[in-house]
Amino acid sequence: MRGDQGELTAVGRTIWQAKYRLDEGAAPEATFEATRRRVSRAIAQVEADPEHWEAAFADLLADFRFLPGGRIWAGAGSDRDVTLFNCFVAGAIQDSMEGILDALRETALTLQQGGGVGLDFSTLRPAGQVAQRTGQVASGPVSFMHVWDALCRTILSSGTRRGAMMGTLHCEHPDVEAFVDAKRDGTALRNFNLSVLVSDAFMQAVADDAEWVLRYPPGAATAGTGGNGPAESGRRVPARALWRRIAEAAHAGAEPGVLFVDTVNRENNLWYCETIRATNPCGEIPLPPYGACNLGSINLPVFIKSPFSRSSSFDWPALSATVETAVRFLDDVIDASRFPLPAQAERARATRRIGLGITGLADALVMLGLHYDSEAARDLARRVMAAVRDTAYAASVRLAREKGPFPLLDRERYLAGPFVRRLPEELRGGIAAHGIRNSHLLAIAPAGTISLLAGNVSSGIEPIYALEATRDVRGPDLGIRTIAVRDFAYEAWLAAGGDPARPDPAFVTSAHLRPEAHLEMQATLQPFVDNAISKTVTLDANATVEDVERIFTRARELGLKGCTVFRPGTERGEVLRGRDAPHCCHVEREAD
Repeated sequence: MRGDQGELTAVGRTIWQAKYRLDEGAAPEATFEATRRRVSRAIAQVEADPEHWEAAFADLLADFRFLPGGRIWAGAGSDRDVTLFNCFVAGAIQDSMEGILDALRETALTLQQGGGVGLDFSTLRPAGQVAQRTGQVASGPVSFMHVWDALCRTILSSGTRRGAMMGTLHCEHPDVEAFVDAKRDGTALRNFNLSVLVSDAFMQAVADDAEWVLRYPPGAATAGTGGNGPAESGRRVPARALWRRIAEAAHAGAEPGVLFVDTVNRENNLWYCETIRATNPCGEIPLPPYGACNLGSINLPVFIKSPFSRSSSFDWPALSATVETAVRFLDDVIDASRFPLPAQAERARATRRIGLGITGLADALVMLGLHYDSEAARDLARRVMAAVRDTAYAASVRLAREKGPFPLLDRERYLAGPFVRRLPEELRGGIAAHGIRNSHLLAIAPAGTISLLAGNVSSGIEPIYALEATRDVRGPDLGIRTIAVRDFAYEAWLAAGGDPARPDPAFVTSAHLRPEAHLEMQATLQPFVDNAISKTVTLDANATVEDVERIFTRARELGLKGCTVFRPGTERGEVLRGRDAPHCCHVEREAD
């Protein structure tokens, strides 16, 4: 279908006008083509031959084959003091009033420029503990999270882009139960997503029905933060009771999610020089303190030839060519971007992390006649992600030959990492000989807003939520507008003469899939993704707490880095509404 998406649909135009159109100054953008030119020109300026790469990038964006992250669309080539990065993790929060205030200031500056922020609150002492220096009784990390939440809400109301944050707490922290229950009433911490840092030791204790020791500081969680002293023994709780409490909260309100922190660090390509305790707000980018990453997605429906026919096929050469240029584009974003904090700029340039992913997977499967929950669909998805991985790593090796590898590369130890060990030998040989430009290259984001821009293709690797629905969109005046949306593949099927009374069986929606289908698709792709995957397992409204426990446990068994569930009818706000259209994300916390 290449070439059919070059112009904006009605919903795409709404998103462009609300989110990405530059309308300040003497010459506001009158067309989306002007936006494309602005972005292409701005990113190409860091190249030695900017005219050549401006044309190449313009071609990359011309038919929505590649969708840069929202911050790139909105900020590239503007005079605004904004970042082009979606994803940040804050520096370690020091357990002192000065440290907390410093972290608040840094969060405010990051949110103000448009970045989403992840924060690990495990470094803060639990409620009731007496501080040795001042003698004051600590109020605990959850109380300070309310301060961050108010900060984020205030920045939103001041007229800048709405903020989004991820809050994490280690499963050993004495306040973990308060953290788990923090959003149970449906009104608190609405600018946060929450995830419990779940360790291998905890999961073993759950399996053994053993006691679990809560202590501060959590030994693994505070490595390298300094100044906290030895861990203090705490109370013991049944591990299964805590696991059950996590599942109960997720069942009631979709949060917290679980982040399998030991898996994250084992699989980290930079295992030798960083420790990860938090992610960006939607979970697809695990990052160390002051880490940063920019995003972009390959729009899979554009690569389907002769859709909805017996001769439908996937355009593999076009995919490879698109990935090749997209890697260069996102690498250039690192040099073209501003950063809210010097420490973020330093870390981004030292690692040159990028997050290239895919969106529209479910729509692409439908166009090929494949049911989302089928071995044929998972096999196609596996082949696509393997091709994206191999092409992206090869492109990064070629960039290293041209421009140099990322500064923190230690070739021997990098090649010893589990993910890099799984690469084809040809790629490993290239890294050994020439290095690699980017420490990480791949992430699958929700891509919700940019998918709307491209005509409402299905988001990320999620199933189709609904064939037709309404969606809330926040406009430039911060007001929320409700718009009607129709799934991209369904629209194309109708245009080809499809009967709305008899949709093709491949048009399965999220509500009609077994929960395991979500996990199996995510697990199919995770081995090919060096960052992580943002994916929500949609449950039936009648799902039980035991179902949530089972899903979380199975997610870890499948090697996933994290898991989030959503059950229709829970307290959490829904941004997408329609028949069979549950959605996990509140409009305040969309990723792009």
